[in-house]
Amino acid sequence: MKFLEYTPLDSINYFLSHINLGECTLKGNLEAYSCKHAGSDKKMSFSLEHEILDYLGQSSDSDSQSPTDLLSCRSSRKTLIYLVLTLGHIYPDYDFSAVHAHRFFREEEWDGFVQIFNTYMFEATKEWATANEGGSLLESTTKAIDEVVKLAECEVYSYNPDPEGDPLLEKGAIWSFNFFFYNRKLKRVVSFRCCCLSNLAAEGLFLEEMSNDDEDEGGMFDDMDM
Repeated sequence: MKFLEYTPLDSINYFLSHINLGECTLKGNLEAYSCKHAGSDKKMSFSLEHEILDYLGQSSDSDSQSPTDLLSCRSSRKTLIYLVLTLGHIYPDYDFSAVHAHRFFREEEWDGFVQIFNTYMFEATKEWATANEGGSLLESTTKAIDEVVKLAECEVYSYNPDPEGDPLLEKGAIWSFNFFFYNRKLKRVVSFRCCCLSNLAAEGLFLEEMSNDDEDEGGMFDDMDM
């Protein structure tokens, strides 16, 4: 996987980098990747493929996957591996398991994405309209993604892991969503992730860190003669 720089995504990313809504702050990001192997990707792909095949080999007939499952055929497994590799590039400090991750990926209809976007990005949409002479954030985001991966040819996936085991979820997060737009022909993926963080929680974490720092500094002088 190789990170791809696309100017159409820049203005959206700049806007989504920090939207303060008073009690909460919204943060989002769009990133584009080529599915062509780079660096250790080839080795990782083989490892993920073997992990999946071992899992399928150990599964009993009663545990067999449905036809729509991302493990059901070689083509869908390849898609899953690309998605997991993308996660790995976005969050390099976390070791993603294909077998574990596949439970949280779900193929979505375009209308489903639009509904989630309109629901969670309602306040951000108003901020965008104010800053862009009444323009639509959804239309601008859609146009930017389309320029990179041609949405008409894309498969859309959501990623919704359990909150307790979600490496994507920041402390103080109220909600988050993660979408992946995958074009098989172009071999490109665009990830779109967004979360809403409580400003009160962020302030609490900051005060806690300050308190811990003060305690550490105090400890430095405990054994010193004054």
